[in-house]
Amino acid sequence: MKSYLWSHYKEAKKVTKDLVPSIMSNLLNPDAIFSNNEMSLSDIEIYGFDYDYTLVFYSKHLHTLIYNAARDLLINEHRYPAEIRKYDYDPSFAIRGLHYDVHRALLMKIDAFHYIQLGTVYRGLTVVPDEEVIAMYDGSHVPLEQMSDFYGKSSHGNTMKQFMDIFSLPEMTLLSCVNEYFLKNNIDYEPVHLYKDVKDSIRDVHIKGIMYRAIEADIEKYICYAEQTRAVLAKLADHGKKMFLITNSPSSFVDKGMKFIVGKDWRDLFDVVIVQADKPNFFNDKRRPFRKVNERGVLLWDKIHKLQKGQIYKQGNLYEFLKLTGWRGSRVLYFGDHIYSDLADLTLKHGWRTGAIIPELRSEIKIMNTEKYIQTMTWLQTLTGLLEHMQVHRDPDSQMVLEEWKKERKEMRETTKNFFNSQFGSLFRTDQNPTYFLRRLSRFADIYMASLSCLLNYDPNYTFYPRRTPLQHELPTWSDQLCTGHNLLPTMIIR
Repeated sequence: MKSYLWSHYKEAKKVTKDLVPSIMSNLLNPDAIFSNNEMSLSDIEIYGFDYDYTLVFYSKHLHTLIYNAARDLLINEHRYPAEIRKYDYDPSFAIRGLHYDVHRALLMKIDAFHYIQLGTVYRGLTVVPDEEVIAMYDGSHVPLEQMSDFYGKSSHGNTMKQFMDIFSLPEMTLLSCVNEYFLKNNIDYEPVHLYKDVKDSIRDVHIKGIMYRAIEADIEKYICYAEQTRAVLAKLADHGKKMFLITNSPSSFVDKGMKFIVGKDWRDLFDVVIVQADKPNFFNDKRRPFRKVNERGVLLWDKIHKLQKGQIYKQGNLYEFLKLTGWRGSRVLYFGDHIYSDLADLTLKHGWRTGAIIPELRSEIKIMNTEKYIQTMTWLQTLTGLLEHMQVHRDPDSQMVLEEWKKERKEMRETTKNFFNSQFGSLFRTDQNPTYFLRRLSRFADIYMASLSCLLNYDPNYTFYPRRTPLQHELPTWSDQLCTGHNLLPTMIIR
């Protein structure tokens, strides 16, 4: 039986090696737009945009700024030990979409089925052993009642907070660093209070204007200038599309940023501009009125009967917006980077089409296009198929071989995780399953892409067709194909 199993192993490895060149000839395009739902741009008459990480992208310096400013607030206003200054911001530590157990002070990655990916649970900056995680959660499943609320926040009865915002990367890192300091120095502390203090400090960096002032003072350092933003807006304008901007950022900040990346005439491209909208409340609160902002940034008290081109408005609500503009239904396409605050309500309650901007997508696809990644993933899938098919052999010799294969598979899974992020892996996958992040992305975004510049690659009448992904019962397993001699592994499975 050993010889029988190892002969199949060697044959499968040979087949896998032969497949790699054909896969390498059909690489993914990092600048493509990917579709969850069929949508034709010919039906879209109005385009809406968020500002931060949608129209404008920031340099690596911004997250360091947010981290340092929040850390200083912890020390100066919340009286935290000054020694936490020795922890600098590490941009390679966290990824978006992670969950944080507020009561246990644990940062972790959870899949679409509410299962924790073992090996990605961190207390401070230290990984928690699998056995300890399983003991704490009576397995690796997190019950629905413990998960975060609709917008990813920890609320009454929920112990988990999901970090979906790109701005939350410094927050996760600061939480982990302060936890690490307390643990290393045997300081007794209340995790809930720590979470609240860090959250408040990160919030104050925005609310007190620390971040806005720093960016405006050195705009070239913090904003990534890109002519593509101007090109995208100009293309849409040339094709007669109406455009609007709804952002939570303040007026002067948006104005200076847009002048830098688009030009002094940026307002001429937009039919409506709304700042400090307080999303997601903007989409649900029917009471807050719009206020006009004059050229000096002063709020006017005039009742708003019409949203005029070239003007800037503050606050308001979507219901009033719809009444004043008449822009309803599937002829509106709105782009944003925050799946909950920007997109969820629009697609569920108002029938707008939605586009998610996922900057991490470009770098992940580039990794997926490397020969090393393709070789590893192809063999991992093949080995999994072998295990699935050969597990029927229950004799001791066969079981010894299968255990060796399981060990190799486990090591390869760790390798594939490290391709993306050493602590948490890919934004989109937990081993074989989609992440919780991807589950929400698939639900709330009709299309998704790395940046708005991807739109330049498509005709304004282009129709996006989601790929028909075979269901589990619609596709023969790789082990079946292997054992019947049909040595064609679909790229869809490998990815």
